[in-house]
Amino acid sequence: MQTSPDTNNKINVQTLAELGPLPMKVSLGCALLLPVAFFLGYSSENGMEKFAFSYLQSTFFFLSISLGALFFVMIQQLTRAGWSVVLRRLSEFISMGVVPLAVLVLPIVLMVLAGNDTLYPWANAEEVAKDHLMPAKAPFLNSGFFALRYVIYFGSWIFLARFFLNKSVAQDENGDPELTLLMERRSGPGLLLFAFTLSFAAIDFLMSLDPHWFSTIFGIYYFAAGLVGFFSTLAICLIYLRSKGLLQAPVSIEHLHDVGKLLFAFNCFWAYIAISQYLLIWYANIPEETIFFQHRQEHGWGTISLILVIGHFMIPFVFFMSRWMKRNPKTLFFWAVYLLVMNWIDIFWLVLPNAKAGGEPLGVSFGMILVDVCCTIGVGGLYVAGILKLAGQKSVMPVRDPRLEESLKFHNI
Repeated sequence: MQTSPDTNNKINVQTLAELGPLPMKVSLGCALLLPVAFFLGYSSENGMEKFAFSYLQSTFFFLSISLGALFFVMIQQLTRAGWSVVLRRLSEFISMGVVPLAVLVLPIVLMVLAGNDTLYPWANAEEVAKDHLMPAKAPFLNSGFFALRYVIYFGSWIFLARFFLNKSVAQDENGDPELTLLMERRSGPGLLLFAFTLSFAAIDFLMSLDPHWFSTIFGIYYFAAGLVGFFSTLAICLIYLRSKGLLQAPVSIEHLHDVGKLLFAFNCFWAYIAISQYLLIWYANIPEETIFFQHRQEHGWGTISLILVIGHFMIPFVFFMSRWMKRNPKTLFFWAVYLLVMNWIDIFWLVLPNAKAGGEPLGVSFGMILVDVCCTIGVGGLYVAGILKLAGQKSVMPVRDPRLEESLKFHNI
């Protein structure tokens, strides 16, 4: 592996701090909507159930984006990809979102440790004893083991995100190509740890909302959703930063084109996993499995299901397939925002149908959506503020990566 000693002289080191204080102020301003969401929940009928489920949905929506970024960083290192070097630092920043999210998810864990069963029926020992199935799952679904797994999941993700960011930043200082080789060697085991922890975290925090239901590919479904969310976020951030003069020269239309292709591809992958899960459950026709889709066809949730089928897959499949759509920053920005909203609706559809009051499922309502939107914006403000704080004065691009020259000259065939 050869380095390009003069590359660093041709690239100006740019940081997110050049955007000024406005992004941090806007993020912290958005965070004020989190107590607003809590107040709306507190003052409305069954509102605390809505808030609790909305809070879970919001944290795991943003978590899916950061985990998608962490996967992208590691897979680029593992495959020794050169084209993506100019995009990788921004992806490393987004992956560091697991740090503020570890704090934001903590109240959910504390609720479970306190025996509160608003989210998880298995957290209440009395309810478990009355149930015909939950006692058999109690060795896994219990508050103490759940809290331990939370520590393992977020500890693993924070370790991986910090490792790859720190080594990449260190290379900015010394240009040592051995750091690239080290990251390549660590990415393989890191991906195995990532796959294990992501799958079980999706089972613990999302699938166990209904402890009677199970799916063997639920972890992959959440993984696919996360990649759609990440590539949407990456495209939005790249186009925004280029409009502000950051990464304008290094990140070309060729790079945006590839991000658009990955976004389109993984949206199709999400649809494939979704239809695979549905068809397997429909064909087997086992009551413990079909209950998941039954809940999502009643109380207004059938409309949300149709929105996902048509809006999340069919519309972008037809209109986003064009090469021109991916190479035009304005159209790519539109579709990235569109699919990010669809991804939000997808996580909303996974979580909120489990909300109940008096044993009866809550239907879709304006109040529920209002609480959820305010909660998402509030959690998102804290999430973005945390990423901006962790990014600090670090360069938005690996300026002394051995493959930087290859990335700068990248051209689609």
